Amino acid sequence: MPQIEQLAATWGSQVFWLVLTFGIVFLVVGLGMVPKVQGTVDKRDDGIAADLAAAGQARAEADATEEAWRVRENASREAAQKLLAEARAKGAAATAERLAAANAEVQARVDAAEADITAQKRTALGEIEIVAAQATQDIVARVAGLSVSEQDAHGAVKAVLHG
Repeated sequence: MPQIEQLAATWGSQVFWLVLTFGIVFLVVGLGMVPKVQGTVDKRDDGIAADLAAAGQARAEADATEEAWRVRENASREAAQKLLAEARAKGAAATAERLAAANAEVQARVDAAEADITAQKRTALGEIEIVAAQATQDIVARVAGLSVSEQDAHGAVKAVLHG
């Protein structure tokens, strides 16, 4: 075969051109393009790392801000509950005072009414005694035909009424 016979004659030339071609490709790609690509990749990696660090710092700041907000919110809630409790206590005290004043006023009215009723009762009993004494005098005069003095009739009525 003629192709195999030519192999020995062209072998050195093919190896030379192969080495020369790969050398040029290595110089162009390896020394020219790879450093640029590697620099771009390094910049991208550095940018991603910086972005991740910034995001982590922002997250830490957001967590700290949220925690501070929660602390303020809890403090505000406690203050509001304290004010509400104080307002309830003041309202209860004011209501108790008004209730005590109203009870005292009502008790004073009741006491005055009871005193008035007692006085009117005494007056009515006194009038009843007088009327009963007069009725006693009239009844004794009509039934027995006797005349009884006003003092005797009054004493008899008192004895019967008061035991």
